[in-house]
Amino acid sequence: MDIYAVGDIHGCLDQLEMLLDEVQPDLEQGVLLFVGDYIDRGPDSRGVVEYVLRLQQQYPRDHVICLKGNHEAMFLDFLQGLERELFLFNGGLGTLRQYWGDNWDSKKELILPPEHESFFQELRPYYETPDYIFVHGGLKPGVPLVEQEEKDLLWIRGEFITSMEDFGRLVIFGHTPFRSPLVMPNKIGIDTGAVYGNFLTCLKLPKKEFFIKGYVVDAG
Repeated sequence: MDIYAVGDIHGCLDQLEMLLDEVQPDLEQGVLLFVGDYIDRGPDSRGVVEYVLRLQQQYPRDHVICLKGNHEAMFLDFLQGLERELFLFNGGLGTLRQYWGDNWDSKKELILPPEHESFFQELRPYYETPDYIFVHGGLKPGVPLVEQEEKDLLWIRGEFITSMEDFGRLVIFGHTPFRSPLVMPNKIGIDTGAVYGNFLTCLKLPKKEFFIKGYVVDAG
C-alpha cells in the first residue's frame, strides 16, 4: 500500500491543490496523510480545511489521515479562552478573520461550522504502521510511543531532530521547516516551508519519492 505524506500547509491552498494534481494519489488503494498545521500564517486556512474535508467525504475515511499540528492545538486552546496571545503571536489572526471576518473580536462567541469543529476535534496525535511512525513535531528520545506526551508530539524540535536513536520505525514528521526534505537514517522531515516562500512537499512511501514543485526526487 502506498502512503502519500504531505508536509505543513499553513493555509497555502493553491500549493496544496497544485501538488496533489501533480501527485494524483490513488486513494482507493493508498493512503493520503497530512502531518498537521493546516492553518495560520497563509492566505486561506479555512479553504485548506474545507479542501481536506472534501477529500475525506470523497474517499474512505481511513484513506485520508489527518494528524494534529501545534497550530491546531493552539487554535483549539484559543477557542477555549486559553493561551490567546500565543495563538495570535503564531499567525492565528488570519485564521480568525477567514472564519469570522475582520470583526471577529467583537463577537460574543466564536463557533466553528459543525464539520470544521469535528475536523479539529478528531485530529490524531500520531499514526503508525508496521514500518513508519507519522507525527507532527517528533518523538522524545527514550520514551515509548504510547507514553509520549502530546506536547512533545506537537512541539519538539532539536532534541528529536539531532537524535540518532532507533525509534523502531522510520519517523516521518513536519513542524520544523527545511529548505529541502531532511533525510536521516531514523527520520524524514517533510516541512519545507511552503508558507515562507519555499514549497510544499509530498513523500510517497515505500518508494521514498519526494514530489516537489512538479518533479520527483528519489530519496534513496
